[in-house]
Amino acid sequence: MFSEQPYCTPPTGKLILQPITQIRFAKETEFTRMAPELSSNWKFLQAKLKQDPTNEKKLKAPPTQRQLNTTAKRRRQEAKQLLGGAPSLPRPATKRNRMSINGQPPTASLALWAEDNEISAKDLAAAYGDGVKNGIMYGAEEDKVNEGLGEDVEIGQYVAMDCEMVGVGGEEDRSVLARVSIVNYNGAQVYDSFVRPKEFVTDWRTKVSGVSPNNMPTARSFEVVQASVAEILKDNVLVGHAIKNDLDVLMIGHPKKDIRDTSRFIGFRKYASGRTPSLKKLAIEVLGVQIQSGAHSSVEDARATMLLFRRFKQQFDLEHAKRFPQRVRVEGRGAKSGKKGKGKK
Repeated sequence: MFSEQPYCTPPTGKLILQPITQIRFAKETEFTRMAPELSSNWKFLQAKLKQDPTNEKKLKAPPTQRQLNTTAKRRRQEAKQLLGGAPSLPRPATKRNRMSINGQPPTASLALWAEDNEISAKDLAAAYGDGVKNGIMYGAEEDKVNEGLGEDVEIGQYVAMDCEMVGVGGEEDRSVLARVSIVNYNGAQVYDSFVRPKEFVTDWRTKVSGVSPNNMPTARSFEVVQASVAEILKDNVLVGHAIKNDLDVLMIGHPKKDIRDTSRFIGFRKYASGRTPSLKKLAIEVLGVQIQSGAHSSVEDARATMLLFRRFKQQFDLEHAKRFPQRVRVEGRGAKSGKKGKGKK
């Protein structure tokens, strides 16, 4: 049974119903006649789309020279924050420019190594973050404790020195030399030795000095150490922190014009409210370097001192030139003539 619907009203006035299937057949016949025309239009549209270049997948344009220059500049700035030349004034190390390894500030030895090799803080952390223990990279030569004078190490013009002392009692709680360490401009260990005190030790201060009675069997005599240190310092520039104390305990002198003392550098006084700042505070605030976290290491302290000097060497030199101006001898003034005068016969 199929549904019926009105189709037309003939002249007779009677309503004739026509099956809906016949209407559908008529529509399908009409679509069949239009099919060739639709097919040709679709083919034309496809050809048009193929010719349109805007529909093709666009490749990312290569970076311009300006973009490359900007990227390179940003990388240079990141490396310069900690490893670059000395700024006009010392600035405290921030979270961004402190070199961080596994969340901890690096030691002075690692910072010096990175600076010498022009390695940025990010690259250092990425490459050696899992290969650093106690600030020493695996594969790098460790400090040779109590080695004496190092073999095949160039001393150079600049050396940094630090001493560890122990207490021998008395009314003033006097201190005597127990260890001395010297590094060169690049932070390489030049000399390290324990020293046998001549007096009875009342306080080894092991938690601070890192020296204990166990170090004494292989320690050198005071005279031997004193002579070796004096030979190393001869005709060289000595860098140290409160270096007068070290020279006094060694009982040796050094020309003032050849001394660079980080404790007396004016630019560092602001970190201690105008007073003498500690080496540990300067290492953290200026360099972002961790030292003296436990027992002191005179080798690490000497490296940190040298790193402070290197970072602001230009300012140190300017300050030194004001304190010790060079005298220029003017020819002909106060100088005797090279010719001999004619004397009376």
